Amino acid sequence: MSRDLVRDKAKRNNIDALIELAVFGVDTRTKAENQRIIREMALDQGISPASIQGLYQAAGKGLYSGVTVPAINIRGITYHVARAVFRSAMKDGVGAFIFEIARSEIGYTAQSPAEYTACVLAAAVKEGFRGPVFIQGDHYQVRRAMYRENPAAELDDIKKLIKDSIEAGFYNIDIDASTVVDISKTDLMEQQAKNSEITSEMTRFIRSIEPKGVTISVGGEIGEIGKGNSTVADLRAFMNVYRRHLGTDIAGISKISVQTGTSHGGVVLPDGSVAQVSIDFNTLKELSRVAREEYGLGGAVQHGASTLPDAAFDMFPQVDTVEVHLATGFQNIIYDSRHFPGDLLTTIHQHLDDKYNQERKTGETEEQFIYNTRKRAFGDFKNELWHLPPSNHRAIMKELENRFSLIFHKLNVLDTGSLIQKYVTVPSVRK
Repeated sequence: MSRDLVRDKAKRNNIDALIELAVFGVDTRTKAENQRIIREMALDQGISPASIQGLYQAAGKGLYSGVTVPAINIRGITYHVARAVFRSAMKDGVGAFIFEIARSEIGYTAQSPAEYTACVLAAAVKEGFRGPVFIQGDHYQVRRAMYRENPAAELDDIKKLIKDSIEAGFYNIDIDASTVVDISKTDLMEQQAKNSEITSEMTRFIRSIEPKGVTISVGGEIGEIGKGNSTVADLRAFMNVYRRHLGTDIAGISKISVQTGTSHGGVVLPDGSVAQVSIDFNTLKELSRVAREEYGLGGAVQHGASTLPDAAFDMFPQVDTVEVHLATGFQNIIYDSRHFPGDLLTTIHQHLDDKYNQERKTGETEEQFIYNTRKRAFGDFKNELWHLPPSNHRAIMKELENRFSLIFHKLNVLDTGSLIQKYVTVPSVRK
């Protein structure tokens, strides 16, 4: 065995201890130091946080098509779940995939951007991955109530999160100001005005602090997930106001998130199962076409897709959806697995009943309440979930790995490593 292989094996063996300290260290300083060490190890191994901007610019120019990039939200057990993602990707030469976490998830899962990055990079080191790793801030969302109360403070909070995220290696940021779209206005440009203005302000802020040599991929959003479907007229109204405020001297957004019939987490039936929903793929196709042909964007992004039936995933590449966001379905695999320890599950359910009872909606069944609140257990039971009995842990991770492989196949991202090499610039940014 060569000296390099011996050294790499030693690194992979040591990474488990480092990520444990990076996540569960006794104090902030211990965590930060181990997060830094992991990032240095990753860079030394040819693993670098990167922006997917170049790939989406290529899509906007029509240089490739028929590929939908999966953006995977990992709410808990992040190091181990990310390892399953990398194993699935490496089996089939998948290069186009994103790890992401939303603003809300950062809070209830107790994962800072720096910790999240450390988990993903540690997973890449452990699995022997090489190449760019795309980490994304998902739904950096304007909270409607907070914005109404104090607009400047809410936007400052988002800017602070963006700054922390970029420093952690999030070189892909999705701004979601669709929450302030004003549908009481009759004119579409007036409806989208605040959304466009805030998105342009955040774009300029991102450009002002992005690392040298990195053009961060910025996303916008025109349709709040779970609300009415987006239209081409909505897209044009948003983009026209956005471009006017942004100006021509700065790189704009690379993609646009739309609503075509989904909701985050799916629609939960009284028995706790998820209802089948119908996506308007014709609208999604037309929105992607207009986004590319008229504005040079990579295309439209679909949120809330992880609980859709498997057949739906085949359609996303066919209608040139540039990116699809996936979260709750993976959470469901973990909690609903027959390998999840029954005693821990009972404890979690009792905890949710006790701590979050005020979130129970009128007429909601116990099954619906548990389904809607169990995401919070990823933060409240973080240590217990990370340290499941080894046999249970391995079986659940294998189920996830199989699911990731299926999704990669259906979204047509197999053998996209060559696309990444061709269109993505890989920085070497050390903290």
